[in-house]
Amino acid sequence: MDSNKRPDTMVRITTPELANAFIDEQIAAVKAQVGDKKVLLALSGGVDSSVVAALLIKAIGKQLVCVHVNHGLMRKGESEQVIEVFQNQLDANLIYIDATDRFLDLLAGVDAPEKKRKIIGGEFIKVFDEEASKLEGISFLAQGTIYPDILESDGVKAHHNVGGLPEDMQFELVEPVKLLYKDEVRVVGKALGLPAEMVDRQPFPGPGLGVRCLGAITRDRLNALREADAILREEFDNAGLNKTVWQYFIAVPDMKSVGVKNDKRYEGWPAIIRAVNTTDAMSATIEEIPYALLHKITARITSEVEGINRVLYDLTPKPIGTIEWE
Repeated sequence: MDSNKRPDTMVRITTPELANAFIDEQIAAVKAQVGDKKVLLALSGGVDSSVVAALLIKAIGKQLVCVHVNHGLMRKGESEQVIEVFQNQLDANLIYIDATDRFLDLLAGVDAPEKKRKIIGGEFIKVFDEEASKLEGISFLAQGTIYPDILESDGVKAHHNVGGLPEDMQFELVEPVKLLYKDEVRVVGKALGLPAEMVDRQPFPGPGLGVRCLGAITRDRLNALREADAILREEFDNAGLNKTVWQYFIAVPDMKSVGVKNDKRYEGWPAIIRAVNTTDAMSATIEEIPYALLHKITARITSEVEGINRVLYDLTPKPIGTIEWE
């Protein structure tokens, strides 16, 4: 039987009871696979890697070594939340690396989107490899592979989480949620006791804010983007739109326009709101956001965020516009 094929008899996990049964089953399977050996996991703080981490901590405790690389392109509060949940609450064996300067120095002056993605992805692998090679006795590599990853790659999994590990580091993979759909992973995460804001987190690209700080990334514009994005997320949460809108974020282009602040002219960047609904990410629709809320978000961003003097709203569905700008 193909271990990468979801059995037709497998019931969709929709309740805490089904999730707990799945967790018990996986704990037994992981213990049988791993024994007393160590497992390495790149913990991004996204839904899939977080759920895998929580599941493995429950199964093998300190035999799991989590490495969280902060590339400086995380959303506001994300790395802090990883440390709070995994190190402080779950007592995980967590290695935290702040590689912000390393990434931003490499990205200085680079404006081509594909080149930015390659630099971020390649450097992430390098940082992860450096940490992995310092560790002794790692026999397994855990990954947050989920079923759509397998379906999309026709069963051939490109290592989307890590990839490119050195040839001499032969790890056997531990992929406890590889037969689950995203909604099931969330149910399992809640059953494992992870906080809702981590489990319900919207999709976030690997390059993070790097593909939303359009053009060449500068620290001041990246900071403005991070702050504006946090305001948008907070207001969507308060209005309950986080339940009905699939993905929403801010993009900040590398262009300035004239504005007025405290009776003085000043140049600033525009913040572009993108909010879409989709079932499969192949196509996306634009939902109506109440004007009163758009006005409130605009007022907050333009008054609270240094360097931003306009807020724009992207009304383009997919096709014709992709979900991300870059």
